[in-house]
Amino acid sequence: MRFVTAALLLATSLTAAQAQGTVRGAQDGAARGEAIAGPVGAVVGSAIGAAVGTANSILGIDRRERFRIYAAGERRPSFAYQGPIRAGTVLPPEGVIYYDVPPEFALKGYNYTIVNDHPVLVEPGTRRIVEVID
Repeated sequence: MRFVTAALLLATSLTAAQAQGTVRGAQDGAARGEAIAGPVGAVVGSAIGAAVGTANSILGIDRRERFRIYAAGERRPSFAYQGPIRAGTVLPPEGVIYYDVPPEFALKGYNYTIVNDHPVLVEPGTRRIVEVID
């Protein structure tokens, strides 16, 4: 029972900006868990699937490191931000320089910038950080 509780807490603490991967992972995990172990399996599978879906995030595991290396190689100036740098943070309307994501990363509709020496993916229309690349 502790495992189920911990898994549920893990699933509810995931960030909203990563919800697409989270929801898809939760749905897949629930279906597989239910097929194997019934209703309890669906609950546990959903939480584990959500965590895996979130870990893959927008860039995915395979492109994350390549993007970090790419952004470091570009030597873009870093914007100093005083608040927390996390998915969901809205950057100020002035002072931040946004760059196009190269086509090789297949992230149409996103820009990137460097905030406090970390590359971040941003929704251009809202200036909202959708992923911090550590």
